[in-house]
Amino acid sequence: MTSSASTSHDSLLRDPPDFSFVLGGPLFQLFRRTGLADDELLLLRRRIVAVSLFCWLPLLVLSALGGQLLGGGAAVPFLKDVEIHVKFLLVIPLLIAAELVVHRRMRTVVRQFLERRLIPESAMARFDAAIASAFRLRNSVLAEVLLIAFVYVVGILVIWRHYTALDTATWYAAPSTAGSRLSLAGMWYGYVSLPFFQFLLLRWYFRIVVWGRFLWQVSRIELSLVPTHPDRLGGLGFLSGTAHAFALLATAHGAILAGAIANRIFYLGAALPEFKVEIAVVVVFLLCVVLAPFLVFEDQLFWAKQKGKREYGILAQRYVREFDAKWLRGGAPADEPLVGSADIQSLADMGGGFETVQTMRTFIVTKEAVVQIVAATIAPVVPLALTMMPLEDLLKKLFGILF
Repeated sequence: MTSSASTSHDSLLRDPPDFSFVLGGPLFQLFRRTGLADDELLLLRRRIVAVSLFCWLPLLVLSALGGQLLGGGAAVPFLKDVEIHVKFLLVIPLLIAAELVVHRRMRTVVRQFLERRLIPESAMARFDAAIASAFRLRNSVLAEVLLIAFVYVVGILVIWRHYTALDTATWYAAPSTAGSRLSLAGMWYGYVSLPFFQFLLLRWYFRIVVWGRFLWQVSRIELSLVPTHPDRLGGLGFLSGTAHAFALLATAHGAILAGAIANRIFYLGAALPEFKVEIAVVVVFLLCVVLAPFLVFEDQLFWAKQKGKREYGILAQRYVREFDAKWLRGGAPADEPLVGSADIQSLADMGGGFETVQTMRTFIVTKEAVVQIVAATIAPVVPLALTMMPLEDLLKKLFGILF
């Protein structure tokens, strides 16, 4: 049994898989077959241009043909619809670019677990099974089919129709006694562009579920954590850097919110302060989505710290008693000088090791990562402050505060 586990461990170390929860699935395979992506998710610019134009360009053409490009009786003509342009010309590129960023940041995760010997040899089969399970779920055709079904049944027929569509005459729909009547451009928007956009967004949530599920399965393994590791996370410090990879995803969510708020400010007479609750909800939602998967290691880190404090406390007690007996109670040989003694350096090293255990963290994500996610989410909304105050007045107030 031990020999089999050792062989599995050595095999994984020799050829560790590139762990990526974004590099797979039917849409990825479609991009590969159409030349919009390669095996490493490159050809990014080609993919962004193709997908954005697929969603946005038909709306431009159909709006022009229907006379709703700049007017045509619509209170919100196509070219003045901020939300639409933000979604298809800014958010979609961000969602696609985030795939490459996350892929590159996550691909070494499995190798790090192995190279740091965090996975005991006896649990190597379980670790290998967690990797295989994550890959199967990531590549699931059924999962993406269900996402598409959810988009049309809930995202379009319920959420868009009843909650997010503007309650006024727009380029995509005109109010009528029987309900909103879609224009030709509105049909493409409601049944092609918007569903595709929502699918890309839901696909990201699904991928984070795959990531969180993998971390949860790994956290069920009794990891070989070392409380004195300098990263103060028992050796799991490499995971804290992965949270930064989601900054572009957070910016995309902030841009979605900013586009929706902008339309309501420009065409429905709303003011930015009216949306403070919505902004706070989106920020909290993103923090939960990005940071929640790392909470699965809280238990192991907590008990590793408690065990480390107990064991290193006992070790330190033994050492300081011997040090005390030798140097303060007359136990040192007469010919051994105190100055330059290695015992002094060892005492300092012992204190440093014990302090590392005492300050070991139990939450993987750093404050810097939290601040980055919050800032990335809020950044697209900040320019809307200009709707409340001219730029010149805003700069005067800012300079007044700073200087």
